[in-house]
Amino acid sequence: MFKDKTVLVTGGTGSWGYELVRQLLKQEPKEIRIFSRNESNQFVMRQEFDNHPKLKFIIGDIKEKDSLLEACHEVEYIYHLAALKHVPVCEDQPIEALKTNVIGTQNVIDAAIKFNVHKVIYISTDKASSPSNFYGLTKAMGEKLIIHANTLKTKTRFVCIRGGNVLGTNGSVIHVFKKQIRDKGTIGITDLNMTRFFLTIEDAIKLVFKATTESRGGETFVMKMPSVKIVDFAYVLAEAANMKNIEIKTLGVRPGEKIHELLLSEYESKNTIIYDEQYFVILPTIHIEGLKEHYLEYKPANLFNYNSNKELMSRSEIREMLKKGGFI
Repeated sequence: MFKDKTVLVTGGTGSWGYELVRQLLKQEPKEIRIFSRNESNQFVMRQEFDNHPKLKFIIGDIKEKDSLLEACHEVEYIYHLAALKHVPVCEDQPIEALKTNVIGTQNVIDAAIKFNVHKVIYISTDKASSPSNFYGLTKAMGEKLIIHANTLKTKTRFVCIRGGNVLGTNGSVIHVFKKQIRDKGTIGITDLNMTRFFLTIEDAIKLVFKATTESRGGETFVMKMPSVKIVDFAYVLAEAANMKNIEIKTLGVRPGEKIHELLLSEYESKNTIIYDEQYFVILPTIHIEGLKEHYLEYKPANLFNYNSNKELMSRSEIREMLKKGGFI
């Protein structure tokens, strides 16, 4: 699919970007353009990939349309990963979150249309479903902009992919817990009942490629992800570090934080079909020519919602997932 193609990755120096680039290189693209703001991260990534000749690093900010326009020249696929992602940061600095996550996304759309990009893939989050914080709200707005772009007079197709937490990404709970175990011998947890969706980064990117290939444009692909109780997650990490009597401290819920996450809200579930064993697909409420007809033969999801408090992994299953990801 990507052989001899030019791909742009916004926010490409993050954890998702690293794995996306690794897997893209196996498919023999013509060029991968890594677009991000951080010079130091680009330098480190360039070294890690041994100055690979197919990688082109571009300093730029999605808030600035001119730099995006320059980066999009002759691009065929865009993976839009760039965003302000930390809930407390977005709560404290909502204007910056709005400019990056919403206006920046519209800039990506405009640049893609101008240069007749074949497909734009927007990576979203479970926090966009029935959002309770500003980060989730901006990502939900980004989803709406991406879906709406399919109604414009353009051959460019736009698709959303929504997932939960990915193991080991920057700021991941794994790194936080490991540091607390190592430095303090205690683990701080927001709430003992808290649950989250998790997947390894390798599996997440494979699912991203699947949706890239099979999407028509206008739908939101929702990853089916295992969910865990965070306290069980903490105990598994403590056991792996030979800490049998780890102390768990309850910290309390931060502003905008949920005890359980949703990948599908009650409202969205009404427009959702079962795509296969790996994905649900949310169909848009706005009209996009030919899209609903394409999915007529698929069965409705018939879910009230898709909540992280259901079908929780056992501690042994969590242990296996962490081993698979190389974290224990």
